[in-house]
Amino acid sequence: MEFGVLGPVVAWDGEPVDLKGPRHRAVLARLIVARGRVVPVGVLVDDLWMDPPAGALSAVRTFVAALRRAIEPDRAPRTPARLLVTSGPGYALRTEAVDALRFEAAVQASLSPGELLPELLAGLALWRGPAYAEFADERWALAERTRLTELRLRAVERVGEARLALGLAAEAVPELDAHVTEHPWREDAWRLLALALYRSDRQGDALAVLRRARETLAGQLGVDPGPALTRLESDILNQAAHLSPAGSVWADTTAAYDRVVGGTRARIESTVGLLRNLAVTGGGGLEAARGHRLAAVTAAEELGDPDLTARVIGAYDVPAIWTRSDDEAQAAAIVAAAERVLPTQDHPSIRARLLATIALESRGSRSPRPRDAALEAERLARGLDDPALLAFALNGVFMQTCHRAGLAIERDAIGAELVVLSQRHNLFTYEVLGHLIRLQSACARADHTAADEHAAAADALAGRHELPLVAVFTRWYAALCDDTPSSYRAAAALLEGAGMPGLSAGLLPLALAAHAIRHDEAIPQADYGPHTPWVRGSLDPPPGLLLEAYWALTAHAARQAGDAKLLSKAQIALAPAADEHAAGSGLLTLGPISAYLG
Repeated sequence: MEFGVLGPVVAWDGEPVDLKGPRHRAVLARLIVARGRVVPVGVLVDDLWMDPPAGALSAVRTFVAALRRAIEPDRAPRTPARLLVTSGPGYALRTEAVDALRFEAAVQASLSPGELLPELLAGLALWRGPAYAEFADERWALAERTRLTELRLRAVERVGEARLALGLAAEAVPELDAHVTEHPWREDAWRLLALALYRSDRQGDALAVLRRARETLAGQLGVDPGPALTRLESDILNQAAHLSPAGSVWADTTAAYDRVVGGTRARIESTVGLLRNLAVTGGGGLEAARGHRLAAVTAAEELGDPDLTARVIGAYDVPAIWTRSDDEAQAAAIVAAAERVLPTQDHPSIRARLLATIALESRGSRSPRPRDAALEAERLARGLDDPALLAFALNGVFMQTCHRAGLAIERDAIGAELVVLSQRHNLFTYEVLGHLIRLQSACARADHTAADEHAAAADALAGRHELPLVAVFTRWYAALCDDTPSSYRAAAALLEGAGMPGLSAGLLPLALAAHAIRHDEAIPQADYGPHTPWVRGSLDPPPGLLLEAYWALTAHAARQAGDAKLLSKAQIALAPAADEHAAGSGLLTLGPISAYLG
C-alpha cells in the first residue's frame, strides 16, 4: 500500500483517496510534503484557507478523522492511529510508503550502472503526471513540486548515463532526444545525447546536436555553451579515444602494465592472452594474432625456458572450425615446437594443451599422430577439473574426426558435448563452436531443421559477444540452403578480409562447380586453387570437412572420363556415408552420396 503524489490527484494504493472534497486531500498532501514532521493545526488552517472561517480548527479535526478512516479502514474504534498521528500541537503522517520518497531514493542511489538502470526506470514509472498537480497553485506545495520535478529531469539523465555505461548507446538516444526537446536549457542532457549518438557510430548527428544546442542556448537564453559541451565537440571532431569507455580503460590498463610488469617472461606470456582474444575479433585481428603467435613461441624458446614455451604454446586455445590450415608453414612450426617441448612436461594439464595444439595445427594431415594426440589430450582432460581444457581437447578431437567418410554422427556428438559443457561454464566461444559443428553434421544428414536452429543459436551468441567471423559460416550455410549461384557469390563477399585463406581460397568456384554437377551442367572453367586436384579427380582427398565432397567430385570426374578403377575407389571411400549428403562442410553440397554410388 502506498500514497501517490506523482500525478493528478493524491492517491492511496493507486486509487484516488475516497474523500468528500479537495480540502481532505489537501490536508493529506500537506502532511506528505512535511515528510514525517509535525504540522501544527494552525499551519494547516493557514494553508487551507486564505481567510479561515470561524470553525476552521474544528473542520481540520473533521478532515483528519475522515482521513484516518480512509487510510486505516480496519483500525478498531478508540485505538491509536498508526499512520496519521496526533503529536503535540498538530499532526504527522508517519510512513515511508510514498511514491515520491521511493522515487527520490532511486534517483539518489549509489549503485553500479547495471543495478541502477532498473531502479531508475521503476522510479520514473511511478509518475502519473506532474507532482501534486491538484495543488499546483498552493504556495506550500511549490517548493516540493519544484524539487521533485528537478529530480525527475535528473533521473532521465541518469538513465542515459547508465545506458551509456552499459554500452546501450543506441537505446539512450530516443529518450534523450525527447528530453532536450522538452527541456532545452539542460546542458548535460545535450552532452549525453551527443555522446550517445557518437557511440552509436553517428558522428555527424552528434555534431549536429551540439550545433543545435549552441543555437538553442544562445537564442533562448542568450548564453554560450559551457566548457563540457565545447570540449565534447572538440573531442568528437578529433575522435578522442576516451569517448569510448573501452578506449580509456585500455589506455589506463596498458599504462599501468608497462609501469609494473618489466620481466620478459611475463610479457611474452601475457602477449598470448591478448592474441587469443584478438583472434576472435574479426579478420584483421585473426591475421594479426596468427602473425604474432609464432613470434611469441620463438621468443619463449630462445629464452631456453621449456616451461614457459609449453605455457605459451598451450595458452592459444582459440576455437577452430575449419579443417584446412590458414598458414601451413606456421602451423608446422608450432607443431614442431610443441613436439620438442612435450617430453619435458609432466603435468597432465600442460601435456593435454600441447597435445590438443598438435591435433589442431595438424589439420588435414594423413599421419596417425595428430589423431593419437587428440585422443590422448581428451583422456588427460577428462581426468582434470578444467572445463576450458576439456573444450580445447574436444576441439582437437573434432579436427581429427574427418579421416574417413561417414563420421558426421561422431562429430555431432562432439558438438553436443561442447554446447552443454560451454553453457554450464560460460565458455561462449566454444558454445559457438559446438553449434557450428552440429550445423555441419546436420547438413551431412540433410536435417535442415536442426541446422537452422544451430545457425540461429550461433548467430545469437556472436551478436551478444561480438564474434563477427561466425557470420561467415552461417551465411554460407544460408547459401547452401538457397543453392543458387547468386547466393554463393553473396556469401563469398564475406570472405574478403576475413583473414581465413585456408577457407576462402577457391571456395566460391568449388561451390559453383558443386552446383553445376547437381544441376547436370558443365563444370565452369575457373581457378579452383587448393581444390583443383579433386575437381579433376587426380589425387586422393586429405582428411577434412570436404572429404565426402572431394570423393564425390572424384567419382563425378571418373564417370566423365570412363575411369572405372577410379570410380570404384571413390565409391568404396564414400560407402560408409551412403545415407548422408556430401555437405558436411555446411558450406556447399553435392547432394546425396547415394547418387555417386550407383
